[in-house]
Amino acid sequence: MRQNKIDIEKVNHFRTDPEKTMHFERAVLTFVGVFVIMLISAAWFNPPESGTMRPHASIGKLEPLILSGNLLPGHVTSAPIKELGGFDIANMPVGSSAKALHKTFMRLGYQLDKVKSDNQPVPRVFLTSLPDDLSQVPENKQRKAIFFRALLPLVLQVNEEILNDRRHLWKLRYQTALGEKLNAADRLWLRVMTERYKVKEGDIDALFSRIDIVPTSLALAQAAEESGWGASRFAREGNAMFGQWARAASKGLVPLKRDEGKTHKVQSFETLIDSVRAYALNLNSHGAYKGFRKTRQSTRRSGSAIDGRVLAGKLHKYSERGVDYVISLRNLIDRNGLVLLDGARLDISARAASI
Repeated sequence: MRQNKIDIEKVNHFRTDPEKTMHFERAVLTFVGVFVIMLISAAWFNPPESGTMRPHASIGKLEPLILSGNLLPGHVTSAPIKELGGFDIANMPVGSSAKALHKTFMRLGYQLDKVKSDNQPVPRVFLTSLPDDLSQVPENKQRKAIFFRALLPLVLQVNEEILNDRRHLWKLRYQTALGEKLNAADRLWLRVMTERYKVKEGDIDALFSRIDIVPTSLALAQAAEESGWGASRFAREGNAMFGQWARAASKGLVPLKRDEGKTHKVQSFETLIDSVRAYALNLNSHGAYKGFRKTRQSTRRSGSAIDGRVLAGKLHKYSERGVDYVISLRNLIDRNGLVLLDGARLDISARAASI
């Protein structure tokens, strides 16, 4: 859903009359209350998994608002835009063919080496799902390159959304520090954020520790590890790139080797970006990753760059493999030079297109 717009001129008009202002704000807050009740009702019927390290993150289609300026879900899941990089991509059969997708990337001049060494901007081309035949690409190096190029724009897009929310939070923090009263729209935004990131209402400092990026290198390594380079059944059938669990009543895929008596599923998603958003929210809100967030916050305060390899060391609870899982992630980061992608940025001059 798109953000409800507040008529600014109307608000300014009511500010000239305290009594009218009070009535207006009461009306707005009444609407907000009803809206929040609806959200809570939706969450009640699709609650997060408790007691697991990889819970279902209630996002995707149940996500009521993405209050991130112009970075709304529709911008990456809409019909393909024809003009990108000077040629037509609308009729390219990239959705089902890894070979065709590779050719499209090459025609765009989108190569990982150039992104790593020349800081080449990443084109805003977003896949809704991975090619069906990705696992059949014979050359291992090419298969991995296709995988990373497919996921990289999605990770960068989600981080853009998070940073936009972080900037807005910083603005509200500054306003409250000056003693300014927040308008109804900003109060609603804060309430939605506190619900989403599971912090106490009004605790802006706690929100700051949670509303922050996931390093690109770490996200790509975990996507490769959890999805088997996109070849797993969960990735192919449910766009599940990060192995997040869902409750029995939630939408998801049942593991074929699930232990007797277990009822969990692996959460499935309609598009890849829904999976990436849920993954980022999971790391930014679940109690198991408090150490991850604390280390990231300390890095921020020291003025250093956020390091995916360092933060990987805080994810031993993400998998039952524990320390061995961390070692696998760091090996993936090192062998594929993923740290060099932590500085990657989306092309700000190109229009978005989804495939």
